[in-house]
Amino acid sequence: MICKRWMAVLLAVGMVAGFAAATVAGTEDAPRITKEELKGMLGKPDLVLLDVRAGKDWDSSEFKIKGAVRQDPSKIDEWKAKLDKGKTLVLYCA
Repeated sequence: MICKRWMAVLLAVGMVAGFAAATVAGTEDAPRITKEELKGMLGKPDLVLLDVRAGKDWDSSEFKIKGAVRQDPSKIDEWKAKLDKGKTLVLYCA
């Protein structure tokens, strides 16, 4: 999986509330996808790809997925309401 700290890529299909609950309560109930599945989704208009790596991890990484939007995982309450509930939301960190 892509991130041990978040226990993998989280997939929330139009469920921002489900995402918030999953990150607060733990990710064991959150749907997961493989990097191969994610590759097949890239470029689709209904996909929102969120890079939720911690600041220093994001800054120091030479690997960033093109089109991903960086969001600070410690500020979820500030950005979760802005997400389009009609889109497929994929969160990752690596």
